[in-house]
Parts: sequence; structure tokens; C-alpha cells
Amino acid sequence: MINSNQRPIAVDLFAGAGGMTLGFEQAGFDVLASVEIDPIHCATHKFNFPLWSVLCQDIAFTTGKDIRIIPAIGNKEIDIVFGGPPCQGFSLMGKRMLDDPRNSLAFHFIRLIGELQPKYFVLENVRGMAVGKHKKFITEIIEEFQKIGYLTKSNYQILNAAEYGVPQNRERLFLIGCRQDMQLPKYPDKLTIPAKQRKLSSTSSLPLSPTVWDALKDLPTIEKYQELLTRDWVFAEFGKPSEYGKKLRYPCAIDNDYSYQRQHDLRILTSSLRTEHSLASRIRFESTPPGKAEPISRFHKLDFEGICNTLRAGTPSNRGAFTSPRPIHPFLPRCITVREAARLHSYPDWFRFHVTKWHGFRQIGNSVPPLLAKAVATEIINALGVTPIQPNNKQQLGEHKLLELNMSQSSQIYNVAPHVIEPRMRKERKQVIHG
Repeated sequence: MINSNQRPIAVDLFAGAGGMTLGFEQAGFDVLASVEIDPIHCATHKFNFPLWSVLCQDIAFTTGKDIRIIPAIGNKEIDIVFGGPPCQGFSLMGKRMLDDPRNSLAFHFIRLIGELQPKYFVLENVRGMAVGKHKKFITEIIEEFQKIGYLTKSNYQILNAAEYGVPQNRERLFLIGCRQDMQLPKYPDKLTIPAKQRKLSSTSSLPLSPTVWDALKDLPTIEKYQELLTRDWVFAEFGKPSEYGKKLRYPCAIDNDYSYQRQHDLRILTSSLRTEHSLASRIRFESTPPGKAEPISRFHKLDFEGICNTLRAGTPSNRGAFTSPRPIHPFLPRCITVREAARLHSYPDWFRFHVTKWHGFRQIGNSVPPLLAKAVATEIINALGVTPIQPNNKQQLGEHKLLELNMSQSSQIYNVAPHVIEPRMRKERKQVIHG
């Protein structure tokens, strides 16, 4: 069992499948509790973090007491609470309105900080929160934190995952704060320079970020396995990985990784359910130049020498979109798999997602890349003055059925309303996109 007396403890709000949970675990935290409203995400989270607690409930109706009654936490001092409130109200991709009702979830985040009184907090959101008129909203957030006795980094920063060892251009705002009796941490120094973006005049000694090909080169060719037409895993033959691929494929290969090893069979390829594209779609995908969008589907074709564009999540019907825009593989005439997306997001190969492509991509697209979260979490560890502990014991992953539940089944398990998340709507345009 995990000895939480030896590792700093954390709580993840708006936890999703667990990208930030994993990054903070890798930095040396025990994330003893996670709160998430979506029962599909909760089941996936429980599969990957089976020894920690998942509260499947609306953050607006969650109290500090709900979290403290978890036996592993009780009256212990919590070192950090982190999370990313749903961000559609700020996204530069859509309609930006300060009165979007979902923005109120940021204030519930602040309320829980006040109730739990952790030493530190990290609030993550889209870069749009720090742009134009939305700066007024983040100023209001900072003022609310000050009212409950928390200091914040006035020079809040937008961090790009590609500058922290992730082969993806993904910018996110991070607001970091602490109780008045603690020392504010610094933001993490950049670790890599995005591939293809180093200027000839640059004198930086930083290495280039991994490329798309670094992430994908050793993964088995899914077209060789008929089983993947009906299920998302298979025993497969892997190739020789890049240095980046080794980090995600092998246990303890990530630098300064203080996470618990998971029991995982390295021969198994997971999260790789195939998509049967029409001949017309395959021809269009094949003829699309790398780095360009296919004109009909508008899917972006990955450039194997560069980095991935931002992976986005599918949204429910009340938001007007039905599937996530999956990139096209750099060499093969098809969209990438969930596992390939996970590689581009810095998830290790043992980490599993829902067996369906739609939920799997939604879980990745909504999450913070673990290596980016790890970089931020490491600075909190440094501010705490903690020497991270390397666990010796291995964790078994949860039961596979947790990854197979539909919304109705997962809602029953967690005793929530089946339509707490809007159901997916299918329309004829899906046939145009996927052939």
C-alpha cells in the first residue's frame, strides 16, 4: 500500500482521465483524491490510479468536507490542490463571453481552496483567459484568492508543452499560488525547443523537442492486425524506439520519475481500435501534403519532422461538435489511433483510455500532457523543500471492464444521472469525414 506519510499529498479537481494526476505523481506527489463529474472519465481514472479515491460529482456541490472524509486524507495538511476548470468560455476557438455560466466553476475552485487550505494551488486553463478582455476575469480570480489569504504569481505564464519535452504545440495558462505562510515557487524553466522552430542565430543549448516521428516510429502497424477492427488491444511486434519512445514505453525511463510502476505487459499494444476509412477518404489523406489540412474533412496531416498541432477533444451535442478532429498519420492514409495520440501527448504506454475512439480522444484532448504537468509539479516540490521518494512497489492497474462502460453503465456505478454529460449526437456529416 502507498505510504502517504512519506510523500506530499495532492488533490486534483476537474480530474478527467488523469493527465495532471499522472504528472504530479511523476514529480513525487500522492494524489489521494480526484474530483470529476463525467462517470466515463471517473472509471478510466480509477483504472489507472486504482489505490486513490475518485469522487464522481459536480464540483459546484463538492465541499472540503467531502474530500476530507476520505480516510487517506482526513485532517492531514494538503500540500497542493490543482485543476483546470472547463474552459470553453475562454477558448480562442469559440465564442468568448465573460458571462458564460461555466466560468463560475473557477470560483468553486477558489472556494475549495479556501475550505481545504492547501499550501499551494495550480489553476490551469486555456491561453485565452490571459488575452484581451479576459484579463479582467483573471484579475478578478487573483483578487478572490487574495481575499482568502493566498498569494499568486503576478506574472502568470502561458506554457507550451513543446518546450517541456512533448511533441505537441499546446499552450496553456498556469496560475500558481500559495498560502501567505509559504514561499511562492517559480515557473519551470524550458527544457526543449519546438522542433523546426530553432532560429539559425539561436545560441540556446536546449535540445529540440521530440518530433512526431520520435513519438510514433516504434509503434506496430495496426493494419497488420485484424483483431484491432473489433477491439482496442493486441499482442504485437514493436520496433526500435527513439529516446522519447523509450520514456513512454519502458518503466522508470523518464528522468526523475517518482511515480509508482504499473504492472504492464510490454508486448501488448493498447488503445488502438482501427478506423475503416473509405477508399475516397484514403486517397484524399494520402494526397494531402504533410503539415497541411485535407480540404474536405479539414483534418491536419502530421509532419513527421515537426510537432503535432494541438490535440482537441470532441464535445457534446449542446456545443455543436460531435467528434474530435483527429490528425492524419504522417505516412499512412488514415487518422491516428488513440495510442498514437497518447504518445503525442506524453502518456506512457501502460496508461489506458476508454475502448471507444470517441471517448479515448476526448480524454486525451481534454487533458494536460503529463510531462508538462510534471514540470510544474517539480517546482512545487522544490518550493516545499521535499526530497522526492522513489517508490519500490508496483501497482496493478484496475479491472478492464472500467474501460468498457458506456455512459448509462458508468452512471449506475457512480450513482449519478445518466445525462450529467450531454449524450453524443450522430449526424450525416460523420459519413463525409470518415467515408
